[in-house]
Amino acid sequence: MQRLTEHPVLGPLGGQPISFEFDGIVYPAIEGDSVASALLACGIRTLRRSKQAGEPRGIYCGIGHCYECRVTVDGKSSVRACITPVADGMVVKPGPAPAEARP
Repeated sequence: MQRLTEHPVLGPLGGQPISFEFDGIVYPAIEGDSVASALLACGIRTLRRSKQAGEPRGIYCGIGHCYECRVTVDGKSSVRACITPVADGMVVKPGPAPAEARP
């Protein structure tokens, strides 16, 4: 896991360790992480695929404006991973599938 644990101005970083599931795999996180930052710390860069060509999409703006980081959280689709706090036991799935792959 790649994460900062100490900051020169903020001091020690982190909270209680928790875990969540992404695409069927359980990953560690720290209480207070966003879904996007927790996934990034675990080396996950692709959060969904584009509708048009199935190209990988991930974190772009990081502040909830661009909607590139949309995922499905506990059954709710189109959730912005960059502004959604991760929770212990949360189930996250990649965002909307490409249009041609939908039933």
